Amino acid sequence: MSLSELANVALAEGFHAVCMRASQVGTHSSSDEVATAGRLLAARGLGCSMVTGDFPIPENTDEGPEALRNIGPYLDLAAALDCNLLRICMKEEADIEWARRAADKAAERGIRLAHQCHTRSLFELVDKSLEVLQRVGRPNFGLIYEPANLEFCGEDFGAATIARFAPHIFNVYLQNHRLSSQGTSVMKTWAMSDVGFDQIPIWERGGIDLVPVFEALGRTGYDGSVTVHQASAALGGGAQAARESSRFLRTLADFDPPLEPSTLTVERKTS
Repeated sequence: MSLSELANVALAEGFHAVCMRASQVGTHSSSDEVATAGRLLAARGLGCSMVTGDFPIPENTDEGPEALRNIGPYLDLAAALDCNLLRICMKEEADIEWARRAADKAAERGIRLAHQCHTRSLFELVDKSLEVLQRVGRPNFGLIYEPANLEFCGEDFGAATIARFAPHIFNVYLQNHRLSSQGTSVMKTWAMSDVGFDQIPIWERGGIDLVPVFEALGRTGYDGSVTVHQASAALGGGAQAARESSRFLRTLADFDPPLEPSTLTVERKTS
């Protein structure tokens, strides 16, 4: 989908923002392309919940942390999209000092940095994640809570973990899977080596039970975005996946205090 097509789907299905990926616009895009994307979202009344400025960051490759060493263009991109949350990547101890420096520069512009719970990163395990958050030690540096990646690593992702993460959660990402040694896909991890799984829609049973996840988030007072982070393309297309995802999430967000409207990850697949 083009950004225009996906924004129309998001709007039609009741989403209030999109999570911008480099497959639509990124630090490689021209200023005109970025400005056009910003105007397109504004014209539809859609916000931008988070920006991921390049491909290595979500792919979690060795090049992912390089953004921390040259954070300026990423901050420019977030500002141009009127977004105050920027995703980053950290894989080794040396990245901690660079994260401090990047966070300080981001703070000058009112922008926050966040790292996703992610395999093969400094945020693969719960205890290590909390240690890194403490060592970076910046109020505008936080976490994207993502239960699926925690489960890949054999970690608890439930109420106890959410309570520990609560002061640091800047965003919530949701995808679903069913672990299986005979799964059609494999996730590589540092903690558990290769983990077999099958991707399933977020509302399908037998994977991650999101009911207690939402209950735990509600108890912490979380009031940020909840982002659909998988295509579920096997359902028959992005529009249907967005529709069913929106319906399902709204059945879970019926508690006090209410969560902010969910958001839809924007990513145009090129292969």
